Amino acid sequence: MNEQRRDITNPLALAVLALLFERPLHPYEIASLMRQRAIHEAIKLNYGSLYTVVDLLLRHGLIEAQSTARDGRRPERTVYRLTEAGRARFDGWLRELLRTPAREYTQFAAGLCFAAAVGVDELRALLEERAGRIEAELAETRAITEALIAKGLPRLFILEGEHAVVLRAAELEWVRGLIAALADGSLAFPTPEVMAALHANFPDAAPAPASEPCE
Repeated sequence: MNEQRRDITNPLALAVLALLFERPLHPYEIASLMRQRAIHEAIKLNYGSLYTVVDLLLRHGLIEAQSTARDGRRPERTVYRLTEAGRARFDGWLRELLRTPAREYTQFAAGLCFAAAVGVDELRALLEERAGRIEAELAETRAITEALIAKGLPRLFILEGEHAVVLRAAELEWVRGLIAALADGSLAFPTPEVMAALHANFPDAAPAPASEPCE
């Protein structure tokens, strides 16, 4: 079990286990259900990765083939079901994800690490563009969510979408704060004196001095 925990961390594997927890399925049905339920909005889906994950789960004994059938001239389709080990793995993994905060490495955070390289004027313009895109994304997502709820979809089944909206809204507020700080000068490129002090206090970690942003 410890080996399985180390090897199987792909969220797509969790989705496979979760859907097979409901009933036996073949991979095409798994992919279709993920799209119908918008699970692919939270967990990246492509068919190549899906079949790789199914094979991995099979090799770890977490799922097993229930039957194989052919429909006309189409390729054979294997229907899979959970094993007892797979059910236990799903139960434990799901609870761990819900209980324990995990560090997530986002593309935006990677860019922020080196934001000073573009200069404060361009940084402000880039963040204004980002804010506009987030506003549009939030408007669209909220409209979709409201439509689903109006059709009777219980809130419990769209928590991942609600979570995404909350995170985006918080990001938008923070980005707007950055834009305002860049505009009023309270967030600015460090002066030569500040850079000198930075190198004196953190000689091994301070960035190399630069007066101009990269092109």
